[in-house]
Amino acid sequence: MAKPRASLYLSPMTDLPPFLDRNRPDVPDLSVPRGVTPFFLPKQPVRGRLVRLGPLADALLTRHDHPPPVRALLGQALALVAGLATALKFSGTFSLQVKGDGAVPLLLADCTESGALRGYARLADAAELPETPTARALMGDGFLAFTVDQGPDMERHQGIVSLEGDSLADMVLHYFSTSEQLPCAIHLACAETPGGWRAAALILERIAGAGGIDPALSEAAQEESWRTAKILAATITEAELLDDSLPPDRVLYRLFHGEGVAVDRPRALAYGCRCSRARLADVLGGFSEEDLDHMTVDGTITMTCEFCNVDFRFPRADIEASGPAERQETSR
Repeated sequence: MAKPRASLYLSPMTDLPPFLDRNRPDVPDLSVPRGVTPFFLPKQPVRGRLVRLGPLADALLTRHDHPPPVRALLGQALALVAGLATALKFSGTFSLQVKGDGAVPLLLADCTESGALRGYARLADAAELPETPTARALMGDGFLAFTVDQGPDMERHQGIVSLEGDSLADMVLHYFSTSEQLPCAIHLACAETPGGWRAAALILERIAGAGGIDPALSEAAQEESWRTAKILAATITEAELLDDSLPPDRVLYRLFHGEGVAVDRPRALAYGCRCSRARLADVLGGFSEEDLDHMTVDGTITMTCEFCNVDFRFPRADIEASGPAERQETSR
């Protein structure tokens, strides 16, 4: 993380001591008011979310100079976690992490309860992308994990499965099929358009229990409703998912008007990197004097946020290492 390098996003040093400088770095202050549109089919066992990142996708994906297939994979992951997180009741962060042995050995995306998004894809050194860059071809063999982190005072909830399937959607469906979750259908899209990079997701879930379901519907009728909804959802095209000029309500009407689709209140999404000089200064303070000296180049330590790709520069003289006892106490 600490390394000198050229960057398009170099955060200037200030006269404030690092622990006082809590300003947000020079990153987009961008939100999408209708980023997630929840919907349901009245009296049927089907609910879902339509996720449209709009210009937020371009702001997130262009922070790193990744090849298009890698940006597309990260964009799908961002739309996916936005759709899954907004279906949960939690306070903290919902995250997706994929680790593999391919050209993209690490894929991260997370979303807070307020809809703040961030993501990162790591390319292996001297990586050569496969000729057919499916998600599985890019990431290789490994595992996928979902985590709900509600802070140090709450237990973290995590589920892990091996990577199965060619697409990211297939991998996530494998996760749900092995974790006692309700049946779901997932359609992901991300591509560069004339308006910039765009990413979207359509997620359907079959709900259980009697809440909101017509009591006259037999189990067989409920299964048929779910099968019909999946067939209709599968007709969605990438162009429809990514078209800014096509409102979410219109997309859902095209798909499910015969089922009487109803739309809930939309949820906002925002650019959500949470780095700051103060936070990184705390990290640096945990290193030894020897380590800090090793990181120093021309009197300056440069730390890079992997999510937003901003370089933070710290004068070596302003950073004091913690003693062993203090580092131990801080780590608790």
